[in-house]
Amino acid sequence: MATLPVYDLSKTEVGSIDVQDSVFAVEVNRHLFYEVIKWQLAKRRKGTAKTKGRSEVRGGGAKPYRQKGTGRARQGSRRAPNHVGGGTVHGPQPRSYDYSLNKKVRKGAIRSALSLRASQQKLIVLRDLDLESAKTKAAAQIFQNLAGGNALIIDTVQNRNLELSVRNLPKVKLLDVDGVNLFDLLKHEYLVVTEPTVRKLEGALTK
Repeated sequence: MATLPVYDLSKTEVGSIDVQDSVFAVEVNRHLFYEVIKWQLAKRRKGTAKTKGRSEVRGGGAKPYRQKGTGRARQGSRRAPNHVGGGTVHGPQPRSYDYSLNKKVRKGAIRSALSLRASQQKLIVLRDLDLESAKTKAAAQIFQNLAGGNALIIDTVQNRNLELSVRNLPKVKLLDVDGVNLFDLLKHEYLVVTEPTVRKLEGALTK
C-alpha cells in the first residue's frame, strides 16, 4: 500500500495515511481521460439549435406568379428554400447529445486521475477542513498556501463555513464526494481531500 502524508490547514505534516494502490497508484491511462471528458462535455450540450422548415415560415399562400409566359423558372411557393425568407432544408432540430458510457470506463478514468495527482505530489490529504468562520480572505490564504490557489476540494460532510468561504474564489471549487467527476479533477491543479474522503473514494472505486 502507498502512504501519503496528512497535513493540517497550515500545511504542517501531522501524520500519514495508507491508501490502496488500486485507487491511488494505478498506471495512468490517458485514453480514458479522452473518452470520459468527451462524454461529460456531450452531456452538457443543450441541443436546442433549430431552424424553420418550409411548413413553419410565414407567407407562401399564393403562387408567386403564373406558371407560363414569364420566361422565369416556375415557382409554387415563396416558402421554398430557394427564396429569401423561405424554409431551411435539413437544418438542425432539437436533440440530445447524451450517450451512455460504461461505468468501468468512468471509474477507471477517475482512478487514473487520482493516481496522476498522487504521483505529481498534488494530492493533499488534510486531517480536517473545519473553518472557524466563513471568511473568503482567510480561505484564500489557506488554499494559496496549500495549493497555490488552484484546488478542487472534496469533502464528505456539509461544511457551510467552507462552502461560503470558497464560493467566490475563481480557482477553488468545493465538491461533495458523491459529485466527483473527471472534468473537475483534471481542471484544477491540486486535489485537496480529507481522510474520510480518501476512505469513501476507495470504497466507491474498488466495487
